[in-house]
Amino acid sequence: MSTPARTPATGLGTAQAVWLVAEREIGSKLRSKAFVISTAILLIGALALVIWGGFAAANSTGTPVAVTADASSAVADVQGLDITEVADRAAAEALVADGDVDAAIVADPDSPVGIAVIADSSAPSQLLQQLSQAPTVVLLEPQTGNQALGYLAAIGFGVVFLFAASMFGGTIAQSVVEEKQTRVVELLISAIPVRALLAGKVIGNTILAMGQILLLAAIAIVGLTVTGQTALLQGLGGPIAWFAVFFLFGFILLAALFAAAASMVSRMEDVGSTTTPLTMLIMAPYFLVIFFFDNPLVLGIMSYVPFSAPVGMPMRLFLGEAQWWEPLLSLAILIATCIAAILVGSRIYENSLLRMGGRVKLSEALAG
Repeated sequence: MSTPARTPATGLGTAQAVWLVAEREIGSKLRSKAFVISTAILLIGALALVIWGGFAAANSTGTPVAVTADASSAVADVQGLDITEVADRAAAEALVADGDVDAAIVADPDSPVGIAVIADSSAPSQLLQQLSQAPTVVLLEPQTGNQALGYLAAIGFGVVFLFAASMFGGTIAQSVVEEKQTRVVELLISAIPVRALLAGKVIGNTILAMGQILLLAAIAIVGLTVTGQTALLQGLGGPIAWFAVFFLFGFILLAALFAAAASMVSRMEDVGSTTTPLTMLIMAPYFLVIFFFDNPLVLGIMSYVPFSAPVGMPMRLFLGEAQWWEPLLSLAILIATCIAAILVGSRIYENSLLRMGGRVKLSEALAG
């Protein structure tokens, strides 16, 4: 009967060694006042943003609409409308085009309910919910999604990815260099395998990062529930769940590369030279999703590039632009890239960890 592999000096199983390192990473982070304070600020800021967005979406002042005389009976008993009466359909369309009202309600003999809603780029969902039956919708400038909510979602996904990935990626890099600089790493690898040390660091920081993601998801649920935005919560539920799944594999990918990049230097002053390209890969999705959140082409490309898929694909799901099979394909590409990054990262880490002094060249780290 086979037995688990054990480390030569301590007799620990590989899984035990990995978990010991992971516990060490988690414990050191939770004892850090800077980490606790920054996490608290992030959570409070997220809660404030969600509550503000929820109340803004509620539009308590009523939906401004233009109504023609022949359609006034259809909205006579509808609450929450700020009605402007107009003479005919042309006048109603003019008010919508000028932005004086959010939508117009006019008589339409071709509609099954006898009225039609005229809007500029998207029909106000609140108005459609207030009407007892769904009327025909006519868009003057058809577009997908809601601009304001889309922008808020872009900021949310982008900031969370940027903050969590950069914070914990930087933590891994700093930990690796500190252990090399103080020669602690020589003691560590005499007790546990190098790959177990790398795996423990990645797993420990992944647990912490995912913990933050789950807390943020809980805050979003609580905030939207408090503000009564159950419809918006239903629309965000799926994208948030997919974001958590994509972030898990995306962070493992980045964590392995951060550890490998940091192992190539021996001084804290030099760590930026090897981790800067990775930092740029983290920042790129944030800026792209902020500036191109309403650009289907850019979001489509982002959703299939492994480093930006954790942001791009949830945004497309929120906007309703992705087919059911697209997140599955994107996730498969991300997982395959994650496995490749782990293999390459572990090789670089193993070959560079004990090399002290100057920076190790990438070709030498890969060659061993």
